[in-house]
Amino acid sequence: MTTQVEHTAPAGPLVNGVRRNWRSYLQRLIQYRYLLYNLVLRDVKVRYKNSVLGILWSLLNPLLMMAVFSLIFAKLIPREDIPHYTVFFLVGLLPWNFFSGSLLSGAVSVSSNSALIKKVYFPRELLPTAALLVNLVNFFLAFFVLLFFLFASGLGLTVHALWLPALLITQLIFTLGLCLLLSALHVFYRDVIMILDVIMLAWFFLTPIIYPLDWLTPREIMGMTLDPAVIMRWVNPMASIIDGYRTVLWGTMGQAGVAASMDPAYLLRTFVTAVVVFIIGYTVFMRLQHLFGEKL
Repeated sequence: MTTQVEHTAPAGPLVNGVRRNWRSYLQRLIQYRYLLYNLVLRDVKVRYKNSVLGILWSLLNPLLMMAVFSLIFAKLIPREDIPHYTVFFLVGLLPWNFFSGSLLSGAVSVSSNSALIKKVYFPRELLPTAALLVNLVNFFLAFFVLLFFLFASGLGLTVHALWLPALLITQLIFTLGLCLLLSALHVFYRDVIMILDVIMLAWFFLTPIIYPLDWLTPREIMGMTLDPAVIMRWVNPMASIIDGYRTVLWGTMGQAGVAASMDPAYLLRTFVTAVVVFIIGYTVFMRLQHLFGEKL
């Protein structure tokens, strides 16, 4: 007979079990860091269990996807229009794979660990966090593929690559917020994962991965001039994030193959959006977590 010990949380100033702020979240991650490490290690082992190539798939996956998309879009997007297309594509694909993989695995992270949740207390937010970190490991491994092509193409790394940590932190915060939100909702509504599959497909094509954001030129509609690139940056944080990676590693269409500096205003706006998404996701997760054991 299993017993549930939902109320054995560590002592301290709490609201619904946990103070809803950054400090509380980070403190709990540090306190349960060994559990988090083991959750990540377990998920990495499960992902590559009985696989012949194992973790090498993290390196082969972006290369195979690049080959497929290059063949499919060779006619629609001629390579001569985009110098160093391999680097151009990989710079957009790797952050997207990290994002989409984190959301798809993070959304089911709580519901797929129902046995663990019913047996023992631990901070439930560790589950979507672990899903995010597993995909982060894959992202770092795949990044070596990008580095190879950067130096093989003669682009290399410039001083502008120092923006990468800021871009990655922004993406981590934004993605974690969505993982927390989706994982909580999926416990109550299993339709979430089906809907997410469709949304991610549409989101992929609405994000400048296979095409440059600069190709979206301003248009006049009903007497008003609208700039699709600006609108996409505002309504699609991943467009800003991926465009940021591409700017500091590949360049812009105005200076293709010449890395440029990130616009601090764009990054700050995207960072604020990411923080807002995280706060929403974390708040919803913490308000619903006490019902997880009952629903699962």
